[in-house]
Amino acid sequence: MARFRVLEIDAEGRKAAFAGLERVDPPPEGVTRWIDLAETNDESLEILRERFRFHPLALEDCAHLDQRPKLEEYGDHLFLVTQGFTCAGKHVKELELHELHAFLGERYLVTVHADTIPALDAIWERLDRDPAPLVRGLDFVYYLIADGLVDQNFPIIDLIADELEEIEDQVLERPQQSQLARVFQLKRHLVAMRKVLSPQRDTMAMLARPNHQLVKERTAPYFRDVYDHLARINESIEANRDLLGNAVEAYLSVASNRTNEIMKSLALLSAVFLPLAFVVGFFGQNFDNLPGFPDWVHTDGLMFWMIAICIGTPFTMLFWFRSKNWF
Repeated sequence: MARFRVLEIDAEGRKAAFAGLERVDPPPEGVTRWIDLAETNDESLEILRERFRFHPLALEDCAHLDQRPKLEEYGDHLFLVTQGFTCAGKHVKELELHELHAFLGERYLVTVHADTIPALDAIWERLDRDPAPLVRGLDFVYYLIADGLVDQNFPIIDLIADELEEIEDQVLERPQQSQLARVFQLKRHLVAMRKVLSPQRDTMAMLARPNHQLVKERTAPYFRDVYDHLARINESIEANRDLLGNAVEAYLSVASNRTNEIMKSLALLSAVFLPLAFVVGFFGQNFDNLPGFPDWVHTDGLMFWMIAICIGTPFTMLFWFRSKNWF
């Protein structure tokens, strides 16, 4: 069910908060108004269309929250799409994507989203306690929201980097198939973050240029700071992708070395048993007389020789292998 809430401040600095459809319309002169719409539906979007005359294409994007970050100009307002990620727990199992659509006008800011966005709620509570940022303008309020959405990605990057270092250490000690599966899972997370946050830099770069009448010149440097944060995040993503490649290479290298050691051991074992197989095969021939050794099957001396050869041959070959540094 759609939920509207309104936070506004008048020319005299008096703050007011409302819930429901009250004050969901363009503010009068001297009033700055932030309207937040959560859990959108067709009816709520129709209300925005009727009261604010937003472009149908922008409202269509709001109805399908699967857009890429972007900035579009529609005469007296800007339409912006900003995204960010959060995750629960100390390990990055699943990433939750938060997508925020915003209409930024001269005296109003309308934010539209489907789920709860922690960064937006934090800014709302902050302005409810201290509405001073509203006095600076709604472009600055949008900067606070965008900055919060971007900054919540840093802890995720740190968690992924820490886990990759742990996996790399574990791989060098004892490689397991589960480690390789986890590496590829983290790679999918990084690809998803890069896909979202990379184009978002372009949006912040456009807002950082002092050529938008709805973004004040004194606010543009703040968007440049958000751009710098996104650049750092993308650099960290690329660095973590390199760590992923290193972890995969380490796993394959250790697994290959382990396989080689196993094959080496089996080859040495086969080499030891090869002459033994010849000895027991020779003495196991199915005839009674051997030239020079009549009734040789029942000769105790040859039996002792066979036993001595069977015992001495393995030790002799192992000593030889050791002298060659083969093991």
